[in-house]
Amino acid sequence: MGAQVTVCAKVPADLKKKLAESGINISEIIRKAMQSEAERLEKERLKKLLKEASVILQKIPPEEFIESIRASRDSR
Repeated sequence: MGAQVTVCAKVPADLKKKLAESGINISEIIRKAMQSEAERLEKERLKKLLKEASVILQKIPPEEFIESIRASRDSR
């Protein structure tokens, strides 16, 4: 899993008490929430890159794609 670090957060005491009384693993909730947010941010970053690539690729005429594909097939 790799190296781990400690992360601190302040939460209302009654919230922590309710979760602890319910047998909830607070550390696991925090880990899952952070992982989920990291994945959301990565998807957002990739969508942005995809949009940028799409704008660039739309500027290339279809004939150039066709020529490029044919040239790569012929070079095999």
